[in-house]
Amino acid sequence: MTQTPTRAQAQARFTVPAKHPMVTVLGSGDSLLRVIENAFPATDIHVRGNEVSATGDQREVALVQRLFDEMMLVLRTGAPMTEDAVERSIAMLRDAEAQPETPAEVLTQNILSNRGRTIRPKTLNQKRYVDAIDKHTVVFGIGPAGTGKTYLAMAKAVQALQSKQVNRIILTRPAVEAGERLGFLPGTLYEKIDPYLRPLYDALHDMIDPDSIPRLMAAGTIEVAPLAYMRGRTLNDAFIILDEAQNTSPEQMKMFLTRLGFDSKIVITGDVTQVDLPGGTKSGLRQVQQILDGVDDVHFSRLTSNDVVRHKLVGRIVDAYEKYDNRGDDRGNGK
Repeated sequence: MTQTPTRAQAQARFTVPAKHPMVTVLGSGDSLLRVIENAFPATDIHVRGNEVSATGDQREVALVQRLFDEMMLVLRTGAPMTEDAVERSIAMLRDAEAQPETPAEVLTQNILSNRGRTIRPKTLNQKRYVDAIDKHTVVFGIGPAGTGKTYLAMAKAVQALQSKQVNRIILTRPAVEAGERLGFLPGTLYEKIDPYLRPLYDALHDMIDPDSIPRLMAAGTIEVAPLAYMRGRTLNDAFIILDEAQNTSPEQMKMFLTRLGFDSKIVITGDVTQVDLPGGTKSGLRQVQQILDGVDDVHFSRLTSNDVVRHKLVGRIVDAYEKYDNRGDDRGNGK
């Protein structure tokens, strides 16, 4: 892409290599091009054949130029460009001074591939979270629903197992909704706890051949169990994930953290705005942030509504609830 500045405006031209069909760059029905045009309303963007030109403010044109360069880097790796990926790329480029990572570095980082599907971080904070899991023994992934904190941790666990960095995966979460009433529910113990562990099974099925999961579980290579089953154990050579950690008590959190054995890694995920504990019970996840802040080899990754990778409306819903919770003054008084 070459840039030709004039006194009033700048112009840039970009030629898409013939090996990349224009539909991969512009999107089906020009959907990606529309995202770009909406993000740069004052910039005149034209497509003719396999050439794209942009004319307008010098800074905006430079951003468009960088965007197409980054898109081509992503497409060269075989990773797809989606409307969401383009929007996130534009946001990263606009905030380039605050972060060293480029959109291509974020969007092309492969964690795990299974049955033709590749799991990758989709946002900058997700990439930093994944990188932190590589660098630290204990990592907390804290953020709202839909930010990928559990899913990415699961992908890193499967990756560690496949590369023989660990011998087993242990997945656990508190069955807080059942409280002490598990004994009164019908069925076997595993039938009783299954509803609370089902999200972990579902993620596993995305990452491992479903036919091999029963064999791996029977061999103890993968264990899915309620948090109460961790008491009294030392977990060596394992990748351990504690999900829904906001529903642990301070005592449960301490118990879990002290299960850490040699050559193991712990990832703890949760959303401190979604605590389901009985009234008056403190959340171990809220408390532990103060206790372990600054402790060597412990890292806190914080994700926000900007990292929600579900429907766009989910991010707006998360923001709306956060604003409501922060108001405080008007709640409970009928206003």
